Amino acid sequence: MSDEGFAARLHALRTGAGLSQEELAQAAGLSVRALSDLERGRSRGPQRRTVQALATALDLDDAAAAELEHAAGLGRPRTRSGAGPATRSETRPVPHHTLQLPRDLSDFTARGLALDRLRALAEHLDPAHPPVAVVSGQPGLGKTAFAVHAAHTLAPHFPHGQYAIDLRGMDPRPTPPRDALARLLRALGTADSAIPTTTEDRSGLLRSLLRDRRILLLLDNAADEDQVRPLLPGHSPSLTLITSRNTLAGLEAVHRPELTLLRREEAVELLTRVIGPERVRRESQAARDLADLCGHLPLAVRIAAQRLAARPGEHLTKLATQLAESTTRLDTLQAGSLQVRAAFALSYRQLPPPTRTVFRRASLAAGPDFSPQSAALLAGLPLRQAARCAQDLTDAGLLQPHPTADRYRFHDLLRLFAAEQLAEEDEPAHTTAAQNRADLWTLHRATAAARLFDTAPHPDTSPTPDPDPATAPADQEQARVWLEAEKAQWLAALGRARACGLHQQVIDTAEAMHWFSDRTPHWEAWAQVFRWAVDSARALGRKHDEAVHLNYLSWAYNMCLYDHTAALTAAQAALAAARESGDQLQVGWALGYAAGALHRLGRTGESITWLQEAADHLSRQTGPQSRLAELTVLNTLGQHLRQTGRAEEALAIHRRSEAICQAGVPGKPQELIGLYLAVTCQHLGNDLAALHRWDEAERPLSYALTHFEAAQMPAWSEPARLDLGIVLRHLTRHHEAHAALTAAHESLVRLNNPRRSEAADHLHQLNRTLDAAGHSTD
Repeated sequence: MSDEGFAARLHALRTGAGLSQEELAQAAGLSVRALSDLERGRSRGPQRRTVQALATALDLDDAAAAELEHAAGLGRPRTRSGAGPATRSETRPVPHHTLQLPRDLSDFTARGLALDRLRALAEHLDPAHPPVAVVSGQPGLGKTAFAVHAAHTLAPHFPHGQYAIDLRGMDPRPTPPRDALARLLRALGTADSAIPTTTEDRSGLLRSLLRDRRILLLLDNAADEDQVRPLLPGHSPSLTLITSRNTLAGLEAVHRPELTLLRREEAVELLTRVIGPERVRRESQAARDLADLCGHLPLAVRIAAQRLAARPGEHLTKLATQLAESTTRLDTLQAGSLQVRAAFALSYRQLPPPTRTVFRRASLAAGPDFSPQSAALLAGLPLRQAARCAQDLTDAGLLQPHPTADRYRFHDLLRLFAAEQLAEEDEPAHTTAAQNRADLWTLHRATAAARLFDTAPHPDTSPTPDPDPATAPADQEQARVWLEAEKAQWLAALGRARACGLHQQVIDTAEAMHWFSDRTPHWEAWAQVFRWAVDSARALGRKHDEAVHLNYLSWAYNMCLYDHTAALTAAQAALAAARESGDQLQVGWALGYAAGALHRLGRTGESITWLQEAADHLSRQTGPQSRLAELTVLNTLGQHLRQTGRAEEALAIHRRSEAICQAGVPGKPQELIGLYLAVTCQHLGNDLAALHRWDEAERPLSYALTHFEAAQMPAWSEPARLDLGIVLRHLTRHHEAHAALTAAHESLVRLNNPRRSEAADHLHQLNRTLDAAGHSTD
């Protein structure tokens, strides 16, 4: 019976029992992927404990279980060489030696892809180029456990023996290559008197001894490249596995099987294998929570499982509750001599002082990742040195690099460890100073970057200098990239500035962000930004600033959070503050924002009245800012009139807006007025569409879409694309309409825009039309 015989038998037994793969996998303590591989014949010869678990889950009798085991046994590797069947000399007993492999773990879990890579190396081994595989990664990833398991699994391919040596790379004094060579030579049968004196000669003798021997050599816990190079075979049918917490990037022509964090289902599988399927089955959600709280780190999951195994009466939910407390999580993650904190500390103690500082201080950074610039500011180091430290931390497995951007992130447990070290080693005053230094720099950069989007700066507003002009964003695109990447940093800095009483800084930054917020209305955080600014304005007793930021806050409630009741409340408060301060411009804006909230609350009649009052009020004001506000109010008023069936009145209102744009606004750049004209054209197109003047509607909508796209404003361009798609559909230009509606729907979903359902409805109707006509959209 072949491997496929086992696969077919397992599939037949499962389906005969009426079980899905998910049900059998859970009952047997396997991952669904592992079971799927067994049924497809991809996993060759499962181990006896796996077969026994399957037999128990399938409730097989002794005879059926024996048949399943027999089928599995036929697929297990035989003792042979990678180049062909083993010869008699190759299969002779291996002499006893002192470097035997450590014990394999019977509950070892996952790592199938990495093991397959090593198996392929063993099966297709070229003695002229003996393969070397480096297994590296962060502490707790299970590098040694994997290498030992792989060595045991691949042992039949290496009949001349398997040798393992701990190079003690994390010790204050790692094993010198000369000493490691002596131990290897003795284990290979060389008498002490025959071992050469120098490292070079010992290395040469090792290569000579291994020339014709098929051995597997495990070099565990290597410190660096110089330590392992003398231990590598030259010409030999052997395989060398190296584990190290460092990447050993300088080793040439080596294979690097990747060990990643476990998937959640693999972490639960490991838990199941240690404590048994019944306990996991009883508390399946708690098991998943434990996996997540352990960050899917193999060592952490192992420790949690060992704790539970030692306490058979303890519920998984209890341990999950304990781990949910982040301040004591590392305390909880220990079982006897196994400790996550100790594993991290080994790597941390190897670092030079500046790199330790970067590691500790980086835990202060907000958000999921951070830049070298943030690390430099927090550590108080030059940018170049901090960037080098971050790379060294990555090589040591203590940070994870972003795949494309120059940014880094912690594993959750390593961040907790870094925060612990910060509390233990850094004076509170130094930590506070570092945080303040980074916050002020970040807020100054954020303010300067956001002001690049203000195409109509107020005459009495002085530009905010960037703290480092040499690296400052030079244009809107660079500013957008920085503001988005550092969003978590500047938001956290702004919150701390408000808490520390730096109210003017909060107001300045929030004011600068106003124009940028128009580009990103899908950010819910804008409401918090403007709430902080309102608080700061009130703390300073500045009614004008209070009115301004209450208006911005009303906008954020309307456009970002869709909380229209809160938007109305904020606008009414802005109106009161504006009237108290005598700011007529903010009075107009407050009337407009209140009208927007009333409209969204279904009180359209009231909203039109408020907008008419706002338009009348602003038309009596002088100054360019009042003209811009009047344009906004007129466009909104026309929109509300159109939506209540008064499209002719709406068209007349929007023609007024068009005339203002075409006349220009003194002191305002044409770029800004062009943006207002594009908004007006979108409204004109929709007015004409509401009047069924489809041919006339296409041109202004196309103009608006083109302008918004050129300005890289997807929050504005995609609704305009939807409007154009609707018009094209009514013009029976079905293929153009389908392309526009499809693109609009995808983008509106990504932007979480409420009109996404409208786009889906129009696309559905168009598809039905095309299907009825027998047309394809290809």
